[in-house]
Amino acid sequence: MGSKTIEELAGAVHGSVVAPGDEDYDEARTVYNAMIDRRPAAVVRCANAGDVMAAVDFARNNGMPLAVRGGAHSVPGYGTCDGGVVADLTGMRGVRVDPVRRTARVEGGATLGDLNAATYPFGLAVTGGIISTTGVGGITLGGGIGYLARKLGLTCDNLLSADVVTADGRLRVVNEKEEPDLFWALRGGSGNFGAVTSFEFALSPVKDVFGGPMLFELEHAEAVLKRYREYIEEAPEDLGVFPGFQIAPPLPFIPEDRHGDTFALVVACWAGPMEEAEAAIRPMREVAPRVAEMVGPMPYPAINSAFDPLVPPGLQHYWKGVFSTELTDDAIAAHLVHGPKVPAVNSTMHIYSINGACHRMAPGDTAFAHREATFATVIAGMWPDPAENDANTAWVRDYYAAVAPHSEAGGYVNFMADDDQHRAADNYGSSYPRLVEVKRAYDPGNLFRVNHNIKP
Repeated sequence: MGSKTIEELAGAVHGSVVAPGDEDYDEARTVYNAMIDRRPAAVVRCANAGDVMAAVDFARNNGMPLAVRGGAHSVPGYGTCDGGVVADLTGMRGVRVDPVRRTARVEGGATLGDLNAATYPFGLAVTGGIISTTGVGGITLGGGIGYLARKLGLTCDNLLSADVVTADGRLRVVNEKEEPDLFWALRGGSGNFGAVTSFEFALSPVKDVFGGPMLFELEHAEAVLKRYREYIEEAPEDLGVFPGFQIAPPLPFIPEDRHGDTFALVVACWAGPMEEAEAAIRPMREVAPRVAEMVGPMPYPAINSAFDPLVPPGLQHYWKGVFSTELTDDAIAAHLVHGPKVPAVNSTMHIYSINGACHRMAPGDTAFAHREATFATVIAGMWPDPAENDANTAWVRDYYAAVAPHSEAGGYVNFMADDDQHRAADNYGSSYPRLVEVKRAYDPGNLFRVNHNIKP
């Protein structure tokens, strides 16, 4: 691609265009997962929807790959590509809250932290994830599992409308009435259908919550997992809670002589009346003696960002995920073998509960089809040293191989690695045939293919 073409693209956008040879090229091509090292032909640092339209047109007209970058958190590195165009939305992070209508309009490059900071002063929130630096775009398009899911449903369940640039370069405003098929597909079909420049969410009253992490000796991990399995079926929907395995970081609430030890983990988030919080988390809190805990009232943004220091940009990432309708004894046995082998303080395994409000949506209501699932498990391998890539990737793969036979065929698309492309039909579940039809209608040339791809 010649410099004249780059100049033409640069002249068509309000933001900037970064190309190989530019001083800031290496910075512009870097994404969250340090395992990803790709060299795009151009990174368009979009300032507005018009810039996104120009980037889409440029990629299509030149027959080049197109990657859309929101929060840049994609574990497979789908926010960049080799030899193509990156529509980088990270400069588009505005959030506008309407406290009367209880809605928020969120630009496509905003993070959950941006969203929480804007909504918290009004005592409002929408389901977010576990890490506040996650992009709103990626989590919403994949579904959106987080602390508030049992109370409010998935992030995508709370989506009212979206502005999306489709493969023909048009900006479309979609909702339940306007282009409803595309709106349906955006809620769980990942980034297959366009670049979303803004989202409109319904907000709900959530301000301060009660909860935090609790650490138990590994000898009690089986009791923790079995109690969780039993309690989550009947727990009040105001409770978000998940178990896992965690190497203790050097934090003040953990005894110093236990820093670096591996524990069974429980993280709770009660978003109901504060006077009911202690009783709600008691079944998980008192399942066994606690080695350490940091549990109490806190702002919702605080718990949504509590794990951020463990996962800074620049780690090596390799993840796997599964859905399951129940946490069987055999699945628990597999977790007890592999969970305690967690290889780094940054790595973890979490089992998120997605019942409650998530189950009140039918499988066909949104493209997120796995409404029968009660649990979404992530095996998140994250570590700083690339010399450990082979060993730690093997831990993730071995763990996944052990739990997969006790799980559904599909998993949460936002937990997938790039080598999970063959699982696309299972991951999109019963929605897959309809998603293919929507793909044919809006992206017949598969321009938006740098993702867990739905081939038209």
